[in-house]
Amino acid sequence: MKKISVLMITGILLLYINVAAFAQTKSQSVKASIIEPYKLTITHTKTTNLIFAYPIKSVDKGSRDILVQKASGIENILQVKAALENFPETNLTVVTSDGKLYSFIVNYAKTPASLNFQFANQIDKSQPTAAAFTQENNNEAILQNTAKWIAKKGKVINGSKDKNYGMRLQLQGIYIKDDVIFCRLGLKNRSNINYHIDQLRFFIRDQKKSKRTAIQEIEINPLLVNTDTSVIDGRSKHVLVFALPKFTIPDKKYLAIQMMEKSGGRHLELKVRNRTIVNAIPIRY
Repeated sequence: MKKISVLMITGILLLYINVAAFAQTKSQSVKASIIEPYKLTITHTKTTNLIFAYPIKSVDKGSRDILVQKASGIENILQVKAALENFPETNLTVVTSDGKLYSFIVNYAKTPASLNFQFANQIDKSQPTAAAFTQENNNEAILQNTAKWIAKKGKVINGSKDKNYGMRLQLQGIYIKDDVIFCRLGLKNRSNINYHIDQLRFFIRDQKKSKRTAIQEIEINPLLVNTDTSVIDGRSKHVLVFALPKFTIPDKKYLAIQMMEKSGGRHLELKVRNRTIVNAIPIRY
């Protein structure tokens, strides 16, 4: 009986030691860093503005006691306000399109010390770590850097062009990186009148339109444009780089790039064939 008891105790001790050793090994193999949250105080009579370097992709609030919304027409400003006075402490989480996660501990204050907070785009230990997006949600920081590189690289092709009363639009390059096509456009205003861009669209269109059938158009929505320029001043030139989801063009169709002038008639359109798209220059950096 004593031998059985000794064996049982010995077995239990060995099992405990093995489990403890396994747990210690697992804990040593996983390295986790703590993201310290920002301290944020808000009130119910004033709006607090959080200004991020990149558009906001996701917002999660800890309770209904706080109200949040993106500023109208603006993708990177989050407005926060208290739904009621003296609410209990809660939290707020924001993820931006460059893959960064921002964590906030939110408390009520009748008179907050500050109402506007700007988060610069910089590498710093105090900044949150990056989150990985899926292929469907392209990291905007990477798209921006690639578009800037293409804009500085210069014209690589003498592609399709159109001109109208001193305004010229030309395709200057087609690039491909992963599953994104980058389109470089050169704009030149040789007139003395500023050109205000009303819209610039990309769509696949039929080469010929039958009188008995409606025209078929498939619009391609850009993932990103590398500039917010909406005016081409007189006697000036400008470069635009658009990031588009990967595509090719079916037979008897073409890519139409259409630029419309606001309150004017100098509308321009480029016709791009499939052979130009499939010969896109690969980017491997």
